[in-house]
Amino acid sequence: MVDQIGIIITFVFFLLLFTGVGTYSATQKKATTTDYLLASRNVNPILTALSAMATGQSGLLFIGQVGFAYKMGISVIWLTMGWAIGDYLAWWFVFKPLREQSEATASDTVSAFLAQNIQGYRLISLISALITLAFLGSYAAAQLVAGSKALSTVFGWNYNLGIIIGAMIVVIYCFSGGIRASIWTDALQGILMLGSLLLLLIVAVIKCGGFSSLWQSLNTIDPNLINFSPQSLPLGFIPFFIGWMVAGFGVVGQPHIMVRAMAIDSAKHLGFARNLKTSLGLINSFSALGIGLTARVLLPDLTTSGDPELALPYLSLELLPVVLVGLILAGLFSATMSTADSQILSCSAALTQDIFPQMSQSYKWAKIGTLTVTAFILMIALLEDNNVFALVTFSWSVLASGLGPLLLVKVWQQPINTVTAIAMMIVGMATALIWNLVLNLSSVIYEVLPGMVAGIAVYGVYWFVREQGTGNREQ
Repeated sequence: MVDQIGIIITFVFFLLLFTGVGTYSATQKKATTTDYLLASRNVNPILTALSAMATGQSGLLFIGQVGFAYKMGISVIWLTMGWAIGDYLAWWFVFKPLREQSEATASDTVSAFLAQNIQGYRLISLISALITLAFLGSYAAAQLVAGSKALSTVFGWNYNLGIIIGAMIVVIYCFSGGIRASIWTDALQGILMLGSLLLLLIVAVIKCGGFSSLWQSLNTIDPNLINFSPQSLPLGFIPFFIGWMVAGFGVVGQPHIMVRAMAIDSAKHLGFARNLKTSLGLINSFSALGIGLTARVLLPDLTTSGDPELALPYLSLELLPVVLVGLILAGLFSATMSTADSQILSCSAALTQDIFPQMSQSYKWAKIGTLTVTAFILMIALLEDNNVFALVTFSWSVLASGLGPLLLVKVWQQPINTVTAIAMMIVGMATALIWNLVLNLSSVIYEVLPGMVAGIAVYGVYWFVREQGTGNREQ
C-alpha cells in the first residue's frame, strides 16, 4: 500500500505538471479559430519537433512496440527502420510545400487544404473530414486504452477508470489552449518519454548482466529472438521492409501530425525540426525495442500467463524504486495523452470547420466541438478492443490510404477534379480495409502500401485520360 501511494504521488505530480503547462499556454492565446487550430502559425521549431515526435510515437511505442519486440525479437528493428526512413522522406518532400501552400490558401485544416481550388470542394472536404473523425477518433481511443492498460496493471484500478482520467486531463488543457496547449504539453511529454525509456532500458540491461548476456539468454529462450531476418514472410524481406517504409511515409495521411507542419513559424525551419524529431524518435524506438527484449528474459511468463503489451509497466515494478515507477508510468501515460490530445483537436477541427462549416469562424463552437469529440472518443475507448498495436496500425493505415495520396497530389500542385479526388479517397481506404479484414494479408505486407498505391493508381488513370484528351484536342 505504501508503495502504491508513492507511485501515485509521483504520477499525479507529472499529470498536474502537464495540465498546468497546457492551461498556462492559454495565456498566449488569441480568441480566433486560426489560433485555436494552428497557434497562429507561429510555433517554435524545437517545440514542433518534440511535439511531432511525442504525437507520432504515442502508446504504440510504450505498449504496442514493446510488446511486439517481446514476442518477435530483434527482427522488429526493421519495422522501426523502415518506418523512420519513410517518415523522414515525407518530412523532406511534403511538409515544406504543405506549410507554404496551406498559409497561401488560408487552410486551417487538412480537409480544407485537400478541398481548396477544386470545383465541388464542399463534398471533398466533407468526405475527408468524416474519414478523419471515424478513424482518427478510433486512433485516439486506442491511446486512452493504452494508458488505461498501464494504470490497471500498476494500481489494479478498474480498467475504464484510466480511460476516463486520460480523457478528462486532455480535454482540460485542449479546451483552454487549443493546439498551442497540445504542442506545449507534447514537448514536455516528449522529453519525459525519452528520459523514462532510457532509464528503464539501462536498468534492465544491467539486470540482464549486460548486452552479451542478454543476447545469450535470448538465444537460449528461442534462437529466432536474435535472428535479424523476420520469420514467416511468404514474399520475402524486401516487400516486408518496403511495406513499413511506406507505412512511415503514410504520415502524410495523419491530420494530427500534418497540422504541426502547418503550424510551424516558418517553412525554412522544417529541416531542423525534421532532423531533431527523427534523431530523438529513433532513440525512443530503439529503447522500446531493447526494453521488449530485456523483458523477454526477465519476465518470461508473460507469453503464457500475462499480456506482453504490459511488459514495460511490469518491468518497472520489478526493477525500479517507487518514485521511478511513477516516473515511468507518467512517461507512458504522457505518450498516450500527447497523441490523444492532438487527435481530439484534429477531429474537432474536422467537425466544426469541415462537416459544419457554418461554425468555422466561431471560437466558441471550436471549443464546444472539442468537448463533443472527446465524448465521442471516450465512448469508443470504453467499448474498444484492447490490442493497442492492432488498433493503432489499422487506424494509421486507413488514414494514410484514404487521405495520403490526395494530399500528395495537392501538395505537388497537380490538376484534379472532384470525382477523381473522391475516388482516390474511397478506393485507397477500401483497399486498405479489404487487404486487412478480408484478405488477411497485413502480416505479409502492411496495408498502407497497397492502399496508397491504389489511391495513386486512380489518379494515374485520371492523368492518362486527361493527357489523351488534351492530345486529341491539339490534333
